[in-house]
Amino acid sequence: MPGPPPEHPHLRLLKGNPGKRRARVPPEPARPDRCPEPPARLSDYARQEWEAVAPELYRLGLLTVLDISAFSVYCTAAAQLRQAEELLARDGKLTFTTKTGQRRVNPLIRIASQAQADMLKFGSAFGLTPVGRLRLSGVTPPPSASKFDGLLGS
Repeated sequence: MPGPPPEHPHLRLLKGNPGKRRARVPPEPARPDRCPEPPARLSDYARQEWEAVAPELYRLGLLTVLDISAFSVYCTAAAQLRQAEELLARDGKLTFTTKTGQRRVNPLIRIASQAQADMLKFGSAFGLTPVGRLRLSGVTPPPSASKFDGLLGS
């Protein structure tokens, strides 16, 4: 006979921790001493996005060694969007006519649209959207070094 149904997470929050058992918290990945460098495989545009956003994510404790691949995907999507927008601006045509005379949407629009969707999806995971920041509202930046650190000795 199956056991009781699982408890809803919000109900668990309301009840608190009546058993006073230690909560299972996933281990945090080790935070590097400095902001991770962009992977060599990134294009120039993706590298520019990394250099613009990564330092703040690192400062907030949201960019660790384990996050490099996911953040690389965000940066690559940002680069694809930028390239597609530049090509659309240069060409200026949202549609084109095929050899058979049919009007078709410029494929760059689909590329730009997919890159935007990828940026929103991966950016949200790093708190780069308002909803993503709400989800990560429990994240607090590590304390910064004070000029008084070390005065009292250990």
